[in-house]
Amino acid sequence: MTKDARNMTVVVTGASGRTGSRVARSAEAAGLTVRAASRARGFDWRDGSTWAGVLRGADAAYLVYPSDIGAPGAAEAVGAVAREAVGLGVRRLVLLSSRGQERARDAEEALHASGADWTVVRASWFAQNFSEGPLVEELRVSGELVFPAGEVREPFVDVRDIGDVVVAALVAGDRYTGETISVSGPRPLTFGEAVAEIARATGRGLTYRAVSPQRYGENLLGFGVPAREVEALVEAFTQLLDGRNAYLSDGVRQVLGREARDFTEFAREAAAAGTWKA
Repeated sequence: MTKDARNMTVVVTGASGRTGSRVARSAEAAGLTVRAASRARGFDWRDGSTWAGVLRGADAAYLVYPSDIGAPGAAEAVGAVAREAVGLGVRRLVLLSSRGQERARDAEEALHASGADWTVVRASWFAQNFSEGPLVEELRVSGELVFPAGEVREPFVDVRDIGDVVVAALVAGDRYTGETISVSGPRPLTFGEAVAEIARATGRGLTYRAVSPQRYGENLLGFGVPAREVEALVEAFTQLLDGRNAYLSDGVRQVLGREARDFTEFAREAAAAGTWKA
């Protein structure tokens, strides 16, 4: 930790979300002052007039774009927020990105061009996608997960590890400036194997059924998800779930000096908390 890290004020976008909430907790545990940024607290990625009031006077910021880093408009928004931050003296920025997603690179490049002292954290699929958000209700209520992942393997990363890596990068001075850190869990699993681990942890007969990305997109449209967002998600799933990410990244060990949390640990803890209880 740098000498003045405990005096740092860090803006955390998406502070009520999967990664932002963990970044906030990790930052507070490290003694940093957290300034939560979310729509509920007056920060809106789509409204530039809301940015300065949140960013002004901060020392650093964690940027996580809502919905998907490769979504239409993400690169423009990331670049605009980053430039606003730099203009207000907030030069230390860490952006959450995605491994293997080609459209995510546009947002990364926008960050690079902003003049910030930047770090990019590229993450694999979150373990907590099974316990928070729409997938958890599907598993909890129907006992079945329908998803376009086939039999590809993914080293699911625990978002608590993402939070710890982000904070370590924020407080490490120049050590990770201009660096891209890739993080994943310690072993690859198919989505079916992940659901089977959750089933063992819960004692329920949970199952997984694979569908095509196009069929999944049709389901999303039926649930009322906007067509433009569905199109971006289908493209992202087609890319990310084609097997290209079935490898391990050792960013957690490199940055934190320990192994990444295993999916079994996540499943047991979430099951004990009653996450998938019918």
